[in-house]
Amino acid sequence: MRILHLDQDTKKNLLEELLKRSPNHYGQYEERVNEILEAVKLKGDAAVFAYTKKFDGAKIDASNLRVTEEEIEEAYRLTDDSLIAVIKKALRNIRTYHEKQRQTSWFDSRSDGTVLGQKVTPLRRVGVYVPGGKAAYPSSVLMNILPAKVAGVDEIIMTTPPGADGKVTPTTLVAANEAGANVIFKAGGAQAIGALAYGTAHIPKVDKIVGPGNIYVALAKKAVYGHVSIDAIAGPSEILVIADETANPRYVAADLLSQAEHDELASAILVTTSEKLAAEVSAEAEKFADALDRSAIIKRSLDNYGYILVADTMEEAVETANEIASEHLEIQTKDPYDVMTKIRNAGAIFIGEYSSEPLGDYFAGPNHVLPTNGTAKFFSPLSVDDFIKKSSIISYSRDALEKIHKDIEYFAEAEKLTAHANSIRVRFEER
Repeated sequence: MRILHLDQDTKKNLLEELLKRSPNHYGQYEERVNEILEAVKLKGDAAVFAYTKKFDGAKIDASNLRVTEEEIEEAYRLTDDSLIAVIKKALRNIRTYHEKQRQTSWFDSRSDGTVLGQKVTPLRRVGVYVPGGKAAYPSSVLMNILPAKVAGVDEIIMTTPPGADGKVTPTTLVAANEAGANVIFKAGGAQAIGALAYGTAHIPKVDKIVGPGNIYVALAKKAVYGHVSIDAIAGPSEILVIADETANPRYVAADLLSQAEHDELASAILVTTSEKLAAEVSAEAEKFADALDRSAIIKRSLDNYGYILVADTMEEAVETANEIASEHLEIQTKDPYDVMTKIRNAGAIFIGEYSSEPLGDYFAGPNHVLPTNGTAKFFSPLSVDDFIKKSSIISYSRDALEKIHKDIEYFAEAEKLTAHANSIRVRFEER
């Protein structure tokens, strides 16, 4: 891995390079995505079926669009019992964590007849998009469905692309069933996002779409925002490790590569105050890269967006981490909790050398759907909050309103909104 001394120029250049990975910089795909969405809007199921045949090679129609109970039962038979057991353990951890995020309605009643409050209501129907293709990610199925389930969403619709044989990956179906998906449809890509956003004869329109996908899915979600809500526009995966001379270089290198194996655009960055650690991590990373299964992807990822930055002070390292605002941030230092208190921007923070990033991906409980490309400066991980909405409650008695009605009328008239003022005034007219 390349080793650079951290200074203002290094930081500026790095931030510019990382931002190039954002889906917002792939405008050349937008026209094609918009064509697909327009076709789905106009032709509904027919367009979904045609694109599924074109892109996935599967013959899907109204008779086999929806995953059946028999297909789910078959998926359980085809999945190792040991993996099913692990899925159930992870599910319990994820559900328990998200149950602590629940919010309740509240009301504040005063003696003067004023009642103010907030009503919390789950969304009625959400769509969960799950990628298909060569890889299956049952962990992402759990992470997207369970917070919706905990929030109390009435109906969870899942879409996922089928294989050429018209079937869905067994582990995906097992995870979806365990997490509580109500309906699963065999549809992927931008066409599935369009179906969820606009509705078709067989796929109902949802209120919100969540879940990861390729660039077509990301741009489709961006395009339908406003017709429905979405979670976020996800970019390539990323990890940043803050480490000092006490860190284990083998652990750090292994953790960096855990994200580099995702794809060639994934970023893996170490910021350290130790030149010795920097050299040792670089050497360990090269050894791992040669030995691991996805070696070619890892090496290209490290060549593109792998960095080891040597900082003069821990304060400078923390400042850089806050500017990058990484999706995953590991802290492997002598006093990691002290460093953690100074972190302002990160999707998920992993503290200590035994809290490696895959712990969060699979098992600990916090959500692994995280903000990327610097958006951790203003976005949060997927949570129960993403599946609720809030309504303000306002109730005044005549006595309560009478005390302040002239203030409201004066305010409205100052804004030249006389109908607003009149709406209050008529309630106190002398008859």
